[in-house]
Amino acid sequence: MTPAVDPPRQVEEYAARAVDYVKRAVGLELAYDSDTLPLLDHYLRSVPGTEPATVALIALTAGAYFGEVVRRHLGGRWDLSAEDPMAWRMVLPTGIHFAPAGFAAAAILRDELEDLDTALDAPSRIRPHLEGALERMGEVSVDDFYSLCGRLDTLEHVHEVLVAVAANMLGNSELEEEGAEVDAEAALEPTLAVDEPDEVADLPPDAGDQLN
Repeated sequence: MTPAVDPPRQVEEYAARAVDYVKRAVGLELAYDSDTLPLLDHYLRSVPGTEPATVALIALTAGAYFGEVVRRHLGGRWDLSAEDPMAWRMVLPTGIHFAPAGFAAAAILRDELEDLDTALDAPSRIRPHLEGALERMGEVSVDDFYSLCGRLDTLEHVHEVLVAVAANMLGNSELEEEGAEVDAEAALEPTLAVDEPDEVADLPPDAGDQLN
């Protein structure tokens, strides 16, 4: 799926940095698709988890890139209402939302983080369906669970489940076909709004020096 609108400028700039970091590290270019996403996972596994400034910088840029992969693949919109760019969220058409930078930080450290949101969430009406879809998924290894490829697989699954739920609510099985996201959003009533700050948020102090 190709989104009809460009991403916010701040997100676009951070994502472009991730593309540059990966190209410099492995000599290959990310293409904002699932086929090259393993390159980003490979790169994140090389990031030293003992250097907080580096983790913060790479998580922010890789999160922006991953959020764009999800948006282009599943649709959705950015919610930039949080002052901290690490807390910016991607909101899918079904109302599922998450912090891509949190996912990227967890992929680097392969662990949950107390100070960052690393979970999927949804408006209260949808949350039971999301939780049920997650519970029915099979177990995976720790590396697969925290990888961005694994996160994308999970997002694809729960997105499909919630589109089917929306179709059932509206009594129209055709919602499961192409273009379902528009009516699914209306049926499931996601509540998050989008706010795009005028200024580019600052990166963590001196974080870029860690990459030189």
